[in-house]
Amino acid sequence: MAAVYEALAKRHPQSRKRGRPGTPAEVVLRLLVLKHMRNWSYEVLEREVRANLVYRDFTRVGAAKTPDAKTMGKWGPALGPAVVEQIHQRLVQIARDHRVAAGRRMRVDTTVVETNIHYPTDSNLLGDGVRVLTRTMKKVTEIAGTAGAKLRDRSRSVKLRVLEIARAVRAKAQSNRERLAQAYQRLLAATGRVVGQAKRFAKEIGDGVKRAAEGSRQAVLEGLRRELESMLPLVQQVVRQTKARVFAGNTHAAGKIVSLFEPSTEVIRKGKAGKPTEFGKMVKLQEAENQIVIGYEVYDQRPSDSDILMAAIETHQARLGRTPHLVAADAGFYSAKNEAAAKAKGVRRVCVPNRSTKSPERKREQKKRWFRNGQKWRTGCEGPSVWSSDGTD
Repeated sequence: MAAVYEALAKRHPQSRKRGRPGTPAEVVLRLLVLKHMRNWSYEVLEREVRANLVYRDFTRVGAAKTPDAKTMGKWGPALGPAVVEQIHQRLVQIARDHRVAAGRRMRVDTTVVETNIHYPTDSNLLGDGVRVLTRTMKKVTEIAGTAGAKLRDRSRSVKLRVLEIARAVRAKAQSNRERLAQAYQRLLAATGRVVGQAKRFAKEIGDGVKRAAEGSRQAVLEGLRRELESMLPLVQQVVRQTKARVFAGNTHAAGKIVSLFEPSTEVIRKGKAGKPTEFGKMVKLQEAENQIVIGYEVYDQRPSDSDILMAAIETHQARLGRTPHLVAADAGFYSAKNEAAAKAKGVRRVCVPNRSTKSPERKREQKKRWFRNGQKWRTGCEGPSVWSSDGTD
């Protein structure tokens, strides 16, 4: 609770002295824990706590007014990943002290946390870019007036081109393919003109051609310029990857992005039959006995599962003070090098299957009772729940 209190006090320089009294740190922590346990949104959390006496008692809200969803939505980013990691390590230490997690067994798995984006297509991404740039330039025009370059709204023509591409994609005739390429050419041409216009707007704001009459409005204008400058490289990247895919057949363009609003989103394929392609970030979760999560990590770029295993064992040793007796993981974590290194660290039973082996001895080893029991225990960490990506993960 002290860590939560300190994090909330750092939101603004004068948070401790000015403004309305903040929500107590214990209430903040318990509300976020309840949200995670029930996998609710902040709106559902507010509604349930307001109407339920048990939840009011658990969260220490009591008879007071329940914080609204917008207020609670600011708490997660205010705490940040460092405080959440500190709370998690404290929970692991408590589990260790009470011998809930002795550390004799370890299981590790990876999953994908999907970002909240629509399915990415080149035409939709170009349409998103035009919409955002045009909306920002309209705000600039409202503040700066008619000075400098004039805004030409191409949103309607771009929307029509996107709809034309969607209709052409559903058809399979050769003539429709030619129409698709022509529609993409017109869409790229319109997007290029919007990008050029946005560059002129940003330059004229910087040069003082477009300016506001009041100082406060000028600050807003500078903020809009920064928005244009941050969005322009993303839209230009979408233009490059669209040209590479549509006209050159290259689906692996360098620096490919699948969302203008979540540009860090990765395209991840984990071989799932129901969902072969996922858009998000890969997360590693490792557990000890009694489903105690002792380590987690969100990767900026997806690594190979086989590169994660030894680091997970080292994390287990650091958190629980001992080498696990058994390590269980799926076949993606297997390599002969990993198995030898794990045994060298003191792991007696490495329960990681090698499904491509042709060795009769290895096949017999994987049919032994301890190996099959280890794999059954491993499946308990499949598809674990994780916190949302709003700052509380």
